[in-house]
Order: sequence, then structure tokens, then C-alpha cells
Amino acid sequence: MVAAEAVLEAATVRLRPLTEGDLPLLMRWSNDPEVRHWLHRSERPPSTLDLERQLHEQRLRDPSSVEWCIETHDAGPIGVVRLRGIDEAHTRAELGVYIGAKASWGRGYGTDAIRRVLSFAFEELGLRRVWLITDADNARGIRCYEKCGFAKEGLLRGHRLRYGAPLDMLAMGVLREEFARLDSEDGD
Repeated sequence: MVAAEAVLEAATVRLRPLTEGDLPLLMRWSNDPEVRHWLHRSERPPSTLDLERQLHEQRLRDPSSVEWCIETHDAGPIGVVRLRGIDEAHTRAELGVYIGAKASWGRGYGTDAIRRVLSFAFEELGLRRVWLITDADNARGIRCYEKCGFAKEGLLRGHRLRYGAPLDMLAMGVLREEFARLDSEDGD
């Protein structure tokens, strides 16, 4: 079981467990066309409060998942970051992240949140690897992931649909020793 109640502090953001009170905001972000464009939800029906509640309750019951609300120190909630599929041996997990507050795009909050979650994953959970998949045309996201130590590992051709058209996705991963090296270089 993962410490779902963990509050993580970073330079520009605070990560706290998602609560029922966050669900209307998640629904609003999920239904915003510009945010939804980058989510893996473009082919699903619009989100509802009931759907967000079901998903939230599912994740709370899942011992292989932990998620946080990303808050800035001055502007409140701006997004979500999660680790899911944490295997029983605590060797690997998938990272999911999005900034739903568009005014916060491109300001480094996602990078700060991801680095803090990676630190938690490698140091506190003892994971060996964290991976993700992202849309191959998500240049802003890919730059962020690379700044956090992720390396491109492969192309998933036609992996999902966006607006009915097949879309390639990029698999990326970071190993504990790579992140530790990046982290120590940043500390110099």
C-alpha cells in the first residue's frame, strides 16, 4: 500500500491528496477543449461529476495508485499528478500528469511537480523505474519530461484516437540512477 496521504512540498508547488471537493474542478478541466486535447480522453464522452466521483473512488481503493492535486503556493489547485500501476515488488510505476489551469501552462509547475513525485517514487517507494506515454506531437510535455530525466524509448504507432484519427504516442522512461544523477547535477 502506498502512502496516499503524503503531502509533498516542492519549490513552486505543493502536492496534496485529491479530495471529493476537487472533483468539480477536475470535471471542468476534463471538459475544457484545450485541456482535453492533450488528455487521453478525447474519444470519451464529456466528464460528469458522477464519473469523476467513480474514478476517484476507484483510485482510492487501488493499492497500486497514488495521486495528488498540484497547487501553487499562491494560486491554489492547477492540476493532477499520479503514479499508477505500482507493481507489487515496488520496482516500477506509470506517471500521469496534467495541468488543467491553462494560465499555469508553461510556467514550470509541471516540471517541479514531476521532479518531486520522482523523488518520492525513487527515494520513499524504492521504485527502480517510472515510465509514461504521451502524444508524439506534445512538444511542450516532451520537453518537460526530458528536463525531469525521462528518455524517449519508443514510438507507439496509432496508439490512440484523437478526434477519430489515429495518433502516435511516445513511450518515455527514467531509471532511479538517471534521476539521481540529474538531481545531483541540479544541486551543484
